[in-house]
Amino acid sequence: MRIVLLGPPGVGKGTQAARLCARFELLHLSTGDMLRAEVAAQTPLGVAAKTKMDAGELVPDDVILGMIENKLKESGGCLFDGFPRTIAQAKALDNSGAKPDWIVELDLDDDSIVERMSGRLVHQQSGRVYHTKFAPPQTPGKDDITGEDLMRRDDDKEETVRSRLAVYREQTLPLSDYYAKGKAGYMRVNGGGEMDEVTAQIVKGLQGES
Repeated sequence: MRIVLLGPPGVGKGTQAARLCARFELLHLSTGDMLRAEVAAQTPLGVAAKTKMDAGELVPDDVILGMIENKLKESGGCLFDGFPRTIAQAKALDNSGAKPDWIVELDLDDDSIVERMSGRLVHQQSGRVYHTKFAPPQTPGKDDITGEDLMRRDDDKEETVRSRLAVYREQTLPLSDYYAKGKAGYMRVNGGGEMDEVTAQIVKGLQGES
């Protein structure tokens, strides 16, 4: 089974990707992780990617697809996370040996995502994460263990989140339409529910249950 997981930042893709990969024994293909690994290993694909990255250019689709095809030799089943991002990439993936069987799109309204992300607080030294509404620290603004100050990451600030969401909606809407009209299985799932409920809904859809 090959799955493409779509969704805006903050909708819970990371959590669901980990759960689906464990449930169906899928290889998690994150293009960002693959790029970093190929560059670090100085493979031919990594060298080609680094040349583009150092020049401030986008890594060509054929390089990304080459990395994906190499990874797929390790496993027949996979979950694509972070790819494709454009219709051109989706078409290239369809024409490769890794055409997806399912597209799972997690969606949630922008205001709910902003509330999720802008409320996050982090203890920088340990990485512990809190939320002002959903998982508040015992003392406002302080880590429960050390009592040290918590911080809000720059990319979690409301103006930054809304900017990222605007870019996502602009770039991904055509991709959603492309997949919704395609031959692969397609499901859109509300990412606003409890994590377990969202996972259960996706699993039922993938297994053909109503």
